[in-house]
Amino acid sequence: MDLLQQIVARAKADKQRIVLPEATEERTLRAADRVLADELADLILIGNPQELARLAAQWGLTNIQKATIIDPENNPKSEEYAQLLCELRKKKGMTIEQARELVKNPLYLGCMIIKTEGADGQISGALSTTGDTLRPALQIIKCSPGITCVSGAMLLITKQPQFGENGIVVMGDVAVTPMPDADQLAQIAVCTAQTAKSVAGFEEPRVAMMSFSTKGSAKHEVVDKVVEATRLAHEMAPELKIDGELQADAALVPSVGQKKAPGSDIAGRANVLVAPNLEVGNIGYKLVQRLGDAIAIGPILQGIARPVNDLSRGCSVDDIYYMVAITACQAMK
Repeated sequence: MDLLQQIVARAKADKQRIVLPEATEERTLRAADRVLADELADLILIGNPQELARLAAQWGLTNIQKATIIDPENNPKSEEYAQLLCELRKKKGMTIEQARELVKNPLYLGCMIIKTEGADGQISGALSTTGDTLRPALQIIKCSPGITCVSGAMLLITKQPQFGENGIVVMGDVAVTPMPDADQLAQIAVCTAQTAKSVAGFEEPRVAMMSFSTKGSAKHEVVDKVVEATRLAHEMAPELKIDGELQADAALVPSVGQKKAPGSDIAGRANVLVAPNLEVGNIGYKLVQRLGDAIAIGPILQGIARPVNDLSRGCSVDDIYYMVAITACQAMK
C-alpha cells in the first residue's frame, strides 16, 4: 500500500467533517461526489441547494445528496455566526453589519462552522487565492496554542528507499513564511514533525534543521539562526528527535552523517527536513520533484488550530480528493 492509499485508509477509519466552500466549482463537486461514494469523509458543501442539485444532475453525480448542504444566503445560523464574528473582530473595528455580510462569504462561513465545532477542517483554493483562504482561518480559527506563524509542508515520495522513511521525506516550510526568525523556524520544525506523524504516518519523526553548515563547519548569522531555532524547538517539544545545523547530505546519508556529525541521532537518518527559509524550501522541493522524479504532495498548511488547506487553482479532481483525506488525517484528535 503506497502512502496515498495509507492516508485514504486512515481517513476512512476515522471519518471527519470537512467543509468545501467552493462546492459549485466543477472539479470540487466531482471530487465531493467521489469522497461521498467512497465514504472518505462527511462533507459540508456550501452553496445554493437547487444550484448544486442542478449541477450534480448535469455532470451525472449521484452522491451529492449524502452531503450536508448549507446555503450562505439562507442560513438559519447566520445571525449567531455574525454576532460571534463581530465579537472576535471587535478590537479590529468590525461592525455587526460587516459581520453579517462576511458570514455569507463561503470561506468565512466555513471557518465559522469549524469555530462552532460543526466541522473539523476546510479546503479551498480551486477558485480562491491563498490569501483569501488563509485570511478567515487566521481571523476566526487562529493559530494553534504556542504557534504564531503558519507554514506549509510537502510530502516528497522518492524512488530512493534508503533515504528518509523508505524514500519518503516531509519538508517545511515550502509555502508561507518567507524569512522566519529563530522562534518561527522552531515552530515550523515542531509543526512539520506533527504533519509527518498525522499525515505521513511516521511513528518517529527525525527532524534535521537544514543549513549550508554542519555543526559549526561554517560561521554566519544565518547559521546561528538555525542553531538557535534547534534549541528553541527542543524547549517547545522536548520529546522531539531533532538536530541541527545539518547540511542535506549529512542529514540524509549515513556515511556522511557519521563523518560530519559523529554522535548525532539524526544525521544520516532524517525523515523531516526543515529549510532555513522559504526560498530554500520552495526551490529545494521543486528540484527534488523535477530532477529526482519525486512525487510532491502539498503544500499542507500547518499551525492553524484546526486544519484549513489551500489548493492550487490548477488543481485536479484527484488533488482535491486526496487533500480531503490529508485534511481529515490532520483533524483527527
